[in-house]
Amino acid sequence: MTRKLRVGVIGAGIAARHLAGFGWNTELFEVPVLCSLDEERGRALCEEFGIAEYTQDADSLFARDDLDVIDISTPPSSHFELCRKGIESGKHVICEKPLFGSIAEVDEMVRILDRHPGRKLMPIFQYRYGSGLQKLKLLIERGLAGKPFLTTIETHWWRGPDYYAVPWRGKWASELGGGLLGHAIHAHDMLNYVHGPCAEVFSYGATLVNPIEVEDTGALSVKMQNGSLATLSMTLGSRKEISRLRFCFNDLVAESIIEPYTMGRDPWTFVAGTEEHQARIDEVLAAYVPGEDGYTRQFELFHKAIVEDTDPPVTLQDARNSLELVTAAYFSQRTGQPTPMPIAADHPLYRSWLPAGEWRAAATV
Repeated sequence: MTRKLRVGVIGAGIAARHLAGFGWNTELFEVPVLCSLDEERGRALCEEFGIAEYTQDADSLFARDDLDVIDISTPPSSHFELCRKGIESGKHVICEKPLFGSIAEVDEMVRILDRHPGRKLMPIFQYRYGSGLQKLKLLIERGLAGKPFLTTIETHWWRGPDYYAVPWRGKWASELGGGLLGHAIHAHDMLNYVHGPCAEVFSYGATLVNPIEVEDTGALSVKMQNGSLATLSMTLGSRKEISRLRFCFNDLVAESIIEPYTMGRDPWTFVAGTEEHQARIDEVLAAYVPGEDGYTRQFELFHKAIVEDTDPPVTLQDARNSLELVTAAYFSQRTGQPTPMPIAADHPLYRSWLPAGEWRAAATV
């Protein structure tokens, strides 16, 4: 019989999508308790998803011995402490993006996990598991893509004043960053997922759409460690919302759909340079068997990692790669210079990328 893991959920916003993901994996997970400071939304989720207990006391979840996993779906500034408490209380942890507010906190969490062997922390990057992106990964693994040349990624969404009426949004101290951190981060993770880590970035950022503290528009030029190049654009001022990923290889061009929140899903297009190579690609794609995607698939793989004691499907290194790009982009914006990666402990923004006036105390390292 498959071991069912018991999950305590903290949050009542994006947590709804997590609960839907657990709901599609009822043979693997059950959720007996939800914690949220927003009682109206929290109790509504409990009723919608059949959760027996509601509480406003997060510490009560860490103290329980009948929970296997803590799922953290709270504003970004709370993530590190909640993850720390979860791991130190002997639980596995799932945490929404952006994982933490500095590279230093990621490295400190590595040390915390080293002190608690067997505990696993999984950052959320659910867009990886769309069938379109998985098909590209399969073609690369089969050697059908060839040398990578150029990737272009567009995250062009709309966020108006109503979105920023939520008190913690649009502020350095609580949201920790703007569109690069909270919106484009998924598409940029897909860049790392396909090509590996970035090597250098030059970035422009601006606040053009709303009167907020953080950036809502950005343009980045990136060198990848594998030698390819990428251009990344982000704005929260696009009345027509799109997300688009386009990967140019020597033997293949892969292009996503443009639906803004499902860009990893089919139907992607895969175009080869010759009829013969197109036939080879089409043969591999015809044999591809689609499965679950999004949170459902990521949670399914997390359960497998816990039961088999292997690395989670999204690792702390994956989150570090993503946050290094954000850190380097902010540094480039402030210095007007290209910024190399990886970000080491001697980098000026290692402990925080927040502006000096908003500097937040990082974890002791």
